[in-house]
Amino acid sequence: MKLLKAVSLAGLLSAGLADALSLWDFRNSFSQLRVPQWPRNTHQVVDLPAVNPFTRLVYSEDEAYALRIRAVDPAKLQIDNVKQWSGYLDYGESKHFFFWFFESRNDPANDPVILWLNGGPGCSSFTGLFFELGPSSLGPDLKPIHNPHSWNNNASIIFLEQPLGVGFSHGDDKVTSTKLAGKDAYVFLELFYKEFPHLRSNDFHIAGESYAGHYIPQIAHEIAVVNRATRTFNLSSIMIGNGITDTLVQSDYYEPMACGGGGYPAVLPPEDCKSMAKGAERCRVLNKACYVSKNTIPCFAALTYCNSALLGPFEKTGLNVYDIRAPCEDQGDDGLCYFGMRYIEEYMNQQYVQETLGSDVNHYTGCNDDVFNGFILTGDEAKPFQQYVAELLNLDIPVLIYAGDKDFICNWLGNHAWTDQLEWRGSEKYQKLPLQPWIHSETGEEIGQIKSHEGLSFLRIYDAGHMVPYDQPESSLEMVNKWISHEFAA
Repeated sequence: MKLLKAVSLAGLLSAGLADALSLWDFRNSFSQLRVPQWPRNTHQVVDLPAVNPFTRLVYSEDEAYALRIRAVDPAKLQIDNVKQWSGYLDYGESKHFFFWFFESRNDPANDPVILWLNGGPGCSSFTGLFFELGPSSLGPDLKPIHNPHSWNNNASIIFLEQPLGVGFSHGDDKVTSTKLAGKDAYVFLELFYKEFPHLRSNDFHIAGESYAGHYIPQIAHEIAVVNRATRTFNLSSIMIGNGITDTLVQSDYYEPMACGGGGYPAVLPPEDCKSMAKGAERCRVLNKACYVSKNTIPCFAALTYCNSALLGPFEKTGLNVYDIRAPCEDQGDDGLCYFGMRYIEEYMNQQYVQETLGSDVNHYTGCNDDVFNGFILTGDEAKPFQQYVAELLNLDIPVLIYAGDKDFICNWLGNHAWTDQLEWRGSEKYQKLPLQPWIHSETGEEIGQIKSHEGLSFLRIYDAGHMVPYDQPESSLEMVNKWISHEFAA
């Protein structure tokens, strides 16, 4: 998820940024937003009873990195009957990243491997596991509910909790930028393939949503460019769903999405639409300054002003920022929005679950305030990451940008726009292509719109919000199956 958060101006200024921020003179227009408040992650490292031992693999390029991994008995948790493993990527005593790996239900020896990342920043990838595309969801009784549309029908999936401090991941260091998170993810993958060398020749894809629109391009850059000469595996493609990747372009499309330009009736009165349009003009200036410098102060200024001017009016409607058709179903003070998110937290905080998975910590929260605030203070969200997408396309690595068309926070209009404006070797022809109907291969139903040229595909998925696999599981599975089997087309 890309979270809407209430940011205290006084608290931010107390961080020593007051003088610099005054240069941008955005304080008068900053409003305190009443937005979802995610619980602080207060987990502590504990010694839980060992169900079965870990094996340990060391990263030869930097022996401070090591992978702890052990098999998970499918009968213990009954999430799926496939083989599965869990464990940690450790960096000395300072960083520990948790993961859970499920084999494909089909042909695990030959099916692709997908790394799944949720966003936030600061939210657990177990949102994807239990709420969206994983083998099971959870009901009010916290019992697993088989998901027939799981992405592991035809692919093995790794759910990685990153950056540091997310979910069961913990440590003394702080990761406060996407760039810092990239190397850790790359080292994890190298050690993963050291443990599963027979999977190196299989296709490997990175997929995720929301703030993963930052994470995925950066991690892909680490794989395809920074470590091109030494990597032991190849990257087959990336898939980003309702992502935030090119903030400069995407910020222009909050007003159209809220005011009837995205295929759904306007949810704001005309005066608020005018206010948002005016705010977008100033936001554009601040975002350009961030893009030029890529430094904390201008990027922080852009982020805080734009969030206030462009998200504030929508928040007053009481509608769900992840699905403009209705308010959040869960109106609790903790801002979880969906009952299913609450079930995940309750489930992961059961001792037998933590013991079975081998968690180092005794408390789980879906999203971590400290991680979120760290990224806010560096202005990371406002920084550009679309250049890494262009880089991948120029290296013949396919890219799929997909978006549910009822999301507001990372809406389809903005994602369509930035892919159209992206500069890469095929951009001239890509820009001229219109969106075409996307038809389900079995039902013959039109379930979205698509455009594709060479390696780049953009897909609008009808009647889905921010989390496409949750709202449209059949369309989601159709998408991923076609993509990983190289049959993606209008």
